[in-house]
Amino acid sequence: MSWNPILDPQVPIGDQVDAIETVIVPRARDIGGFEVRRALPSARRQMVGPFIFFDQMGPAEFLTGEGIDVRPHPHIGLGTVTYLLKGRLHHRDSLGTDQWIEPGAVNWMLAGQGITHSERTDGEVRKTPHSLFGLQTWLALPEGQEEDAAAFVHVGREELPELEGEGKAVRLILGQAWGEKVGLRMPSEVFYADARLAPGAAIPLPDDHEDRGVYVLDGAVTSGGQSFEAGRMLVFRPGDKVSVRAGAQGARIMLLGGATMEGPRFIWWNFVASSREKIEAAKEAWRAGDWQHGRFRLPPGDDAEFIPAPDR
Repeated sequence: MSWNPILDPQVPIGDQVDAIETVIVPRARDIGGFEVRRALPSARRQMVGPFIFFDQMGPAEFLTGEGIDVRPHPHIGLGTVTYLLKGRLHHRDSLGTDQWIEPGAVNWMLAGQGITHSERTDGEVRKTPHSLFGLQTWLALPEGQEEDAAAFVHVGREELPELEGEGKAVRLILGQAWGEKVGLRMPSEVFYADARLAPGAAIPLPDDHEDRGVYVLDGAVTSGGQSFEAGRMLVFRPGDKVSVRAGAQGARIMLLGGATMEGPRFIWWNFVASSREKIEAAKEAWRAGDWQHGRFRLPPGDDAEFIPAPDR
């Protein structure tokens, strides 16, 4: 995707282009009183490494009796990562998984050839006012693994490597970076981390990954002589040694990337695939609604409703 820096003041110019390839401003969407900001995919960039979908959920405050209800829906050809900063979220899936996720932990769901799941703030959570703030990301699967069997793994906060020093506190969520590694097998080379930076603190991006990006959650960072505030994703050129520095108020950022995928992906609704044929087959299987014998099942304990496929 070519771009003209003169047309977009958010895109760095001059020497700054050497380090920053693209600046993405997420699109805000309201999903029933709950705001989501979507950075990937974008018109400028479909993926950063295997990351093909990047949503910031909230922050949102709910009154007693309120919450979110993402009804059962299907996925193929991807892995989903749920990471919370505030609140709790109840995950159920067609494998029989029934797992709450809390801040600092990771839910990794491998869709492969097909899985159905729901995510809700239900039960005891709704009996009092509560908040929710987090990130949902999808990782496209390598072509040879798109039809692997579905799987789910929950990784507790205490199992994730943490690094501290020089004004930085970093939790590695997926993959490997800075000499640390998460004990969770991934389908491709990847890194994903949550970093808190004190005012003026700098963090280098891992230089052993081809694709690298930074999403600013809070505060602001500088790179290439320009400042970027919360709600911006920076995508950096491969091979350059790059660091970002927190502004006067500090910053909280997500760092992500990995090996470039072998080709682009088709995306339709919740399906990701390397071919249109795989998308069409999944469409028909979900619309058929054969929950007993078909390709998709509904999650045990949450099978009274589901999200129908879009008409288009």
